[in-house]
Amino acid sequence: MEDTELLAKIRDPDSRNYGFNLLVRKYQEKVYWTVRKMVVDHEDANDITQEVFIKVWKNLNKFRADAQLFTWVYRIATNECLNFLNKKKRRFFIPWRDVEGELSEMLDNSPFIEGDDIQKKLHKALLTLPDKQRLVFNMKYFDDMNYKQISDITQTSVGSLKASYHHAVKKIEQFLNSD
Repeated sequence: MEDTELLAKIRDPDSRNYGFNLLVRKYQEKVYWTVRKMVVDHEDANDITQEVFIKVWKNLNKFRADAQLFTWVYRIATNECLNFLNKKKRRFFIPWRDVEGELSEMLDNSPFIEGDDIQKKLHKALLTLPDKQRLVFNMKYFDDMNYKQISDITQTSVGSLKASYHHAVKKIEQFLNSD
């Protein structure tokens, strides 16, 4: 179903709940994996995904449709991820390196994380990146988004995104070549 049809159902009081359920079904998996790539932990990703859709529900009346619905939902998801990671750092008064170590340990021990050693090493390399660089790398590399889409979601200039992606790739290469 197209986003315009979804929005029409959501804006109609008689089909609002049904329309929202369709929206969740359409975007839930994409949102989950976007979140999961940032926070690593399955339980945290589930919680954040639920928070994203709660925010979407509460703010649907504010959606002006000047951007695509997916872009708007994705922006909420990325903001929730960044907020979660920042709260985690502040809540425990721990430096990012310790959070990085904790997430890296989850990669090794979680039953929800699959992949061979190379995939896990790539994910560990991603954990060494600043949050914004990791987000840009995930969107470009894993989600195959173009810079315009990423720019709409992150509200960052295309030039800045290209620089962030370039720096992320260089740091990942260094990490992968360090062993």
